[in-house]
Amino acid sequence: MSIEVLTLLFFGSLLFFLILGLPLAFVLGGVSVVFLYFTWGFDSFYMVASQIWGTMGSFTLVAIPLFVFMAMILERTGVANDLYRMMYMWWGGVRGGLAIGTLFICAIFAAMCGISGAAVVAMGTIALPSMLERGYDKNMALGCINTGGGWGILIPPSILMILYALITGVSVGQMFAAGVLPGILLMVLTIAYIIIRCYFQPHLAPALPPEERASWPEKFHALRAVILPILIVIMVLGSIIGGITTPTEAAAVGVLGSLVSALVYRKFSWALINDAAIRTFKLTGMIMWILFAAHAFSAAYQSMGAQELIEGFVQMIPGGPWGIILSMMLITFLLAMVLDPVGIMLITLPVFMPIVESLGFDPIWFGILFVINMEIGYMTPPFGFNLFYLKGVVPPSITMKDIYMSIIPFVIVEIIGLALIMIFPQIATYLPELFF
Repeated sequence: MSIEVLTLLFFGSLLFFLILGLPLAFVLGGVSVVFLYFTWGFDSFYMVASQIWGTMGSFTLVAIPLFVFMAMILERTGVANDLYRMMYMWWGGVRGGLAIGTLFICAIFAAMCGISGAAVVAMGTIALPSMLERGYDKNMALGCINTGGGWGILIPPSILMILYALITGVSVGQMFAAGVLPGILLMVLTIAYIIIRCYFQPHLAPALPPEERASWPEKFHALRAVILPILIVIMVLGSIIGGITTPTEAAAVGVLGSLVSALVYRKFSWALINDAAIRTFKLTGMIMWILFAAHAFSAAYQSMGAQELIEGFVQMIPGGPWGIILSMMLITFLLAMVLDPVGIMLITLPVFMPIVESLGFDPIWFGILFVINMEIGYMTPPFGFNLFYLKGVVPPSITMKDIYMSIIPFVIVEIIGLALIMIFPQIATYLPELFF
């Protein structure tokens, strides 16, 4: 049977079972094992087991449950409430100020934990009612929370970056460093969009009336709220960039910071630790099963002769190397609308990376483009995770259609940022070259 027919059957089977609603890990692994058996026989399973064993021995993997645990604790400490109160005082008197302040908080959360759901749930619970109560357009309020929440996988530390480094063999520290400037760029572009739009349409996000604005002493007093989050960010990122710890060890430092935060806010209890640990086990278990399944997928598709098929396909793409990169971006953008980001990464990267490196592109730069696409996937319908996180905490009057419509201009802003990083690769590569 030809590789073309096998490819159609293989991916057709994956799509069929995913449409039926079966879990990605079991579909990916199950279909791969069946095709391995019928193409190479029972002995092929030893190859999969060998790859999985090698991955499970990776020290880098330890960072995943640690960063997840850190996020679960921070979500319940009360840090978000104090941060929002501080941003409310400083930015409330500006048109769109509450939305801008919400974006800053999302960026701080991203720099503390490394997953996207924490900021979305926290700001959907705290910031959204406040903005709606003060006359903010619901699309503006929903869109800024959705967008800012996605930065959790781009601004380091990031669990997706750890997985990218694990799959491609690049340095986790370099990936973390590469995510800083692109994260700042996307934040600046989004804030600029809000400021410009509110200048021409002030009714979308009115400033607080003078009687509700804080005095300067109150503003400076509220700044205490950022001390603890900034210390946690310095502990995690500073220890990596300073060469004091590896990214994995920095995750443990972050957990220590989150526990100190729980103590400071008087939320520390065995019930908190127990709940955070159970949720961490569940999420980490899901990631591990997807990793196992991805190894089976990679082994199965490569054994069918995928390399020759892909090389032939690549030669047919117009536009040379840049045409190939743009095609990869389009593929990941479309996949991110319907599949789990971890699954997309593990399905596509074994195929994409040999091509990217053969064309002479920097895998760190490509990794940032890839992660931004995954970030956009978190906020785009029909299956963006942030959309469902947000729906879980919004008032009943806000429909799923409202959430879908709110993200359109913000997705355009993200795509503009992605294009700028493609045109100016130094945005992603400057800090890795400087520190490593």
